[in-house]
Amino acid sequence: MSDETVPPPLPGHPTAPVVSGRCPVCGAALAYGAGRSALVCGSCGNQVQITHDERDAVDEHSYSRWLADPHRYDVATLGGQVLTCEGCGASTETKDLAGSCQFCGGNLVASVQPAGVIAPEGVLPFVVDSAQARGEFTRWVRSRWFAPGALKKVGDTESIRGTYLPHWTFDARTTTEYVGQRGEHYTEKQGDNEVRKTRWWPAAGTVDNVFDDLLVPASATLPRNRVDDLGPWNLSLVQPYRPEYLVGHSAVRYDADPDAAFREAQQQMERVIRHDVEVDIGGDEQRIHHLDTRYADVMFKLVLLPIWIATFMYAGRQWQVMVNASTGEVVGDRPYSVPKIVAASIAGLVVLAVTIWVFTRSS
Repeated sequence: MSDETVPPPLPGHPTAPVVSGRCPVCGAALAYGAGRSALVCGSCGNQVQITHDERDAVDEHSYSRWLADPHRYDVATLGGQVLTCEGCGASTETKDLAGSCQFCGGNLVASVQPAGVIAPEGVLPFVVDSAQARGEFTRWVRSRWFAPGALKKVGDTESIRGTYLPHWTFDARTTTEYVGQRGEHYTEKQGDNEVRKTRWWPAAGTVDNVFDDLLVPASATLPRNRVDDLGPWNLSLVQPYRPEYLVGHSAVRYDADPDAAFREAQQQMERVIRHDVEVDIGGDEQRIHHLDTRYADVMFKLVLLPIWIATFMYAGRQWQVMVNASTGEVVGDRPYSVPKIVAASIAGLVVLAVTIWVFTRSS
């Protein structure tokens, strides 16, 4: 018998049912149908409904309890799992939650998380399908100011793929004691002029806040600034996690633990707290000298958010555009036409010169 201590399970689901990515009618590959709550066969059109039972829920977990667990894992040390393709039977070792077989393109979805991995509690399903995403992408490309003329030809022929990006959400109650100053403006006559001055008074007090579902990306797979620009996300539409939602798409595992994410969530909270403290101080100006914040009832969960990623080639470089698969919001990078920018600058200077000339002649 081994003396190795087996750590207790971390927050997550028990063993999930095995997901079939093959159509029960014709055997072709299935994929989640955006907005349909069903897996759809790309060959015969058959649909397999995704059902939830009374045990399915989007649960939250105690952050302090997780933090105190001596057996919690460092995400950097967690290994992958072996997934077997239903199409060709090939085995793939991966840290991703879902993807496609490199040999036949069949679906790969992890039904069971490796020991130590926190399983997703919720998933925001795809609402925007690939055709709509292509349309949004094409409109975005063709509406860019100062874009090279050839860029307008980029469109439906470019590659696009769907993925789920993990995010942590945090809830918390905070109580903040502050010390600062309240500034009140007054005017003082100096010669023939009135000068505004500020009289400062000491201020101290307590501010309470309640935070709900603060989002923090759990993976650095995609550029952070672009991911932030894709929001806001309507988390009221999040469904209890089932692996069927991942079929036909990719999904990466988190690479930032809850403790690192919570530090970022605290920064989000502090911005709100500082604003509320300034309101509580009142007056015309405020100075904050000290904040002491206590956190209570901190809860967290892992949710998967849907993104379409479109890529296109231009001038020998690959460019990436992302589409929020829930709202259709588009963000991304694109090239600029130097001649167009120069021409616009020259035109602006000409207009300015003409305006000055007309003004000078009329005065």
